[in-house]
Formats: sequence, structure tokens, C-alpha cells
Amino acid sequence: MSADSSTPDRTAATAKAAPSGATAPGPRPEPLRFFGTTWVGHDNGYGMRRAGVAVGSLLAAAAGCFVLRFAYEGMEIADVGTFVNFLVLIMFSVCSAIAFRRTWEGFTRRHDAASQSSTRGLLTIGFVGVLLAYFFRSLTEAPGEQLHREEYEEARRQYAKRTSRRTGNPSRKKKKA
Repeated sequence: MSADSSTPDRTAATAKAAPSGATAPGPRPEPLRFFGTTWVGHDNGYGMRRAGVAVGSLLAAAAGCFVLRFAYEGMEIADVGTFVNFLVLIMFSVCSAIAFRRTWEGFTRRHDAASQSSTRGLLTIGFVGVLLAYFFRSLTEAPGEQLHREEYEEARRQYAKRTSRRTGNPSRKKKKA
């Protein structure tokens, strides 16, 4: 018996590459935040996770509004003026509305990386809109499920189309004389 360490352990690499239970070849579904891949078959507590995301996002939005109220009252105590109070109120309202729409659109189509990075600050300011978008979307499906399902089904169609053409070794085909 030799302790040859030059040969890599293939079993560990194979176990890491293929998730447990997924032995079928082909494209793998992309996991969603809070849901993993349960969105594919709506199994393993999918309904409870959706309810948890809905309740959690609504509670987080309410807590965010509560904190914003404290900030607004702090500005009133500091007596910064009605104009500044009005501007801050309008800023949070507009940023929340834009963040809601942007997040809602992100559930059905992918945004490019450049626009994502340019609107990161706006989405941070309008966090209440993002949380409300998560709440409303989780009432019907996992947020982002529709987009991921379309991409996954398209990948499966493409994979089936590619593999159905392969009928065997082309060098073994009989040549017509």
C-alpha cells in the first residue's frame, strides 16, 4: 500500500460538481434567493418560504417606514425648514417609486450590469419600494421565478435539441456506394 498523493481525489470533486440527487445531464436550474431550486417543482416548503418572504418583506418595509419617520421627526426637531423637509419627503417617495418599478421589472427581465451599478444608490435610498415589490411579487410566485423558469426551460429546449441530433458515432455510418 502506498500513500500516493499525486492522484487527485475524484470523488470529492464529483460530489462538489453535481448537487445531491441531480444525476441527470443537462442544464441545472439557477437558485433563487431564499428559495434555492425549490421553485422548479414547488417542493420542500416552497409555499412556506413564499409566505415567509411575503411577511418578512412587509415587516421590513414597515420597520423602514418607522425609521424614516424618526428621521423626519429629527429634521423637524432640528428646525431645518419646511422646504428641506418637503424635499426629503419627495426624494424618498420618488426613489421608492422608481426602486419599486425597477425591482418589479427585474423579476421579468434581466437588467444589464452597467445600469444595475448606476442605480444602486437610488435603490438603496428607495429600499421601501424594493421591499414592497418583493412583498407583492411573493403573493403570486417566488420573486424572479418567472424569469428563471423561462431561462431554464429555454436552456432545456436547447439542450434537448442539441442532444437529439446526436445519433451515434458519425465515423460508423454506412457509406453509400
